[in-house]
Amino acid sequence: MILKIIKYLYSIKILMEMENKPITFQFISEPSDVNYGGNVHGGSVMKWIDQAGYACATTWSGNYSVTVYVGGIRFYEPIKIGEIVKVEAQVIYTGSSSMHISINVFSRNLKQPNFDKKTHCIIVFVAVDENGKKLPVPRWIPETEEDKQKEQYAKRLMELRTQIEDEMKPFL
Repeated sequence: MILKIIKYLYSIKILMEMENKPITFQFISEPSDVNYGGNVHGGSVMKWIDQAGYACATTWSGNYSVTVYVGGIRFYEPIKIGEIVKVEAQVIYTGSSSMHISINVFSRNLKQPNFDKKTHCIIVFVAVDENGKKLPVPRWIPETEEDKQKEQYAKRLMELRTQIEDEMKPFL
């Protein structure tokens, strides 16, 4: 037990020293990602969101993490097959065991220099042990004004989720 506590405290020290830089994936969208309209399938984008979110949450927590909520996925524009896709994931709020990750998906034509934002969502992960029991995560402390705004955004979304869940109770 003492060894677990020491390991946990050491991991917190390491992670607190770590900067909250976005995890970024980049790749070219492939023909296998195509939907019936000739663009990247929304399911492919959601898979990329989950993968980037997982990498971010696991890096932050130092433990295996599971998706517990994906909310408000907003598709702004389609991604074309053959475009470079960039998926950025960053912690914007932490609870005792949960991590709220902001995900932005961008793409660009290979011949163009600039990426355009295509999708945004917030995904919540929980760190768990090998038995699926929740584990505590290092606290994310917003440092800049932008970070504080992101944290407030995550908190507002938590309140809205609670309201939605309360509205749905009679139908479950």
